[in-house]
Amino acid sequence: MTERSKARIQEDLRRRDLLKMLGLGGAALASVPLLSACGVGGGEKAGNGAEEVKGSFDWKKAKGTTIRILQTPHPYQMAFRPLLKEFTALTGIKVVPELVAEADYFTKLNTELAGGSGTHDVFMTGAYFIWQYGPPGWMEDLTPWLKNSAATNAEYDFEDIYEGLRTSTRWDFKIGSPLGSGGQYAIPWGFETNVIAYNKTLFDKRGIRPAETFDNLIQLATDLTDRSANRYGIAFRGSKSWATIHPGFMTQFTREGGKDYVTEGGKLVPAMNSPKAVEFTGKWVEMAKKAGPTSWTTYEYPNCTQDLGDGVAAMVYDADSATYPKNKPGASKQAGHLGWHPGPAGPDGSYATNLWTWSLAMNAKSKKKLAAWLFIQWATGKQAMNLAAKNASFADPVRKSVFDGTFKQTLGTFPGYLETFEKVIDSTKIQFTPQKSFFETTEEWAVALQNIYAGQNPKSTLDALARTVGPKVNA
Repeated sequence: MTERSKARIQEDLRRRDLLKMLGLGGAALASVPLLSACGVGGGEKAGNGAEEVKGSFDWKKAKGTTIRILQTPHPYQMAFRPLLKEFTALTGIKVVPELVAEADYFTKLNTELAGGSGTHDVFMTGAYFIWQYGPPGWMEDLTPWLKNSAATNAEYDFEDIYEGLRTSTRWDFKIGSPLGSGGQYAIPWGFETNVIAYNKTLFDKRGIRPAETFDNLIQLATDLTDRSANRYGIAFRGSKSWATIHPGFMTQFTREGGKDYVTEGGKLVPAMNSPKAVEFTGKWVEMAKKAGPTSWTTYEYPNCTQDLGDGVAAMVYDADSATYPKNKPGASKQAGHLGWHPGPAGPDGSYATNLWTWSLAMNAKSKKKLAAWLFIQWATGKQAMNLAAKNASFADPVRKSVFDGTFKQTLGTFPGYLETFEKVIDSTKIQFTPQKSFFETTEEWAVALQNIYAGQNPKSTLDALARTVGPKVNA
């Protein structure tokens, strides 16, 4: 996802008053306990169509149907585009995809969902957007579909999808409730962990090893910085966007013991101004000054990965799937020279890692829900995902069986990638506290980082941020 598109998203999502005007809220969404049979969260609503599917499972149950899917150009989408004909042959369902550039994608999706349109039956979404689109009832709870053996292939194996991804796309929309409760509002399709990619050839020549503590990372990045040679130690995002907070920052923030919010008395209390959070934030911004790009406050992930690929940045703390392509032959000047490392563990040994997942969701207003579910089920299933991982650049697969099988075979020329993934995957999940004002309040957090970078006191700046966001997240 580009930062330009995220900025556009925030402008649209900030207009939360639209939900109030429409009279929509989360209170109408009921939830049921966790399902012991398949590990799927509750949140089932009566009459969504799943209960009408009877008999044994058959891929041809919706034969002759045409569905429309809304997508944005992305390696995941491109990997599956050639496979759509196989889905049609399997099911008899015709798929009409519509691609919208990232700069306009969520604007279009937001408008369609808010207007109650069922034009597109399935759409791509990120997990954070569930917190925005789920409460007003725009997204279908997929729990009843997963439960129904007449609608879901016995070989689907939902639990083969990494647990941190399954829980990250499940919530009950209640203030203070953790992820993993409530309905399953999307199925993960592809994802990324946030770790360090580095110039391994440079490190090897100098006899350098990646840093194992945060303080050592700051010192290493500073030592590798030579402004006169247009080389600096570490790149990470710094633009005025919620996306500045979610990759490397939130990962290391969590490892160092930081929390965004804590729950007290049924309300969220901001904690990004706790002593641990203030200390970490001050160090993070100081690292940006001493060892980051000189135009850090404009930096987005393409800038970071470009500098790594050009040999300007020695390290990048960001998504593994964003740095992964730079090591492919001919993809960058440093192709073949890159390596991966989990990044520093926290003082207690924590490798908590924040994630992003592109997922597939069903439009609650769809008139073709069985066909839509069959498509989501197929696209997130083992067979199609194995083909995508084999034939295209698909980092990272959401299924353990696919990662351990087909995808692992592609990693021979990616030093440390597999070891890094295996080190962090059990601790990889969304590290944020779910809340309905996520985009607005997290952008304000990014603005606070920029203000500290400009010279403001970390403690007073984060205290002011906490006072600002507190009422919003509890509204």
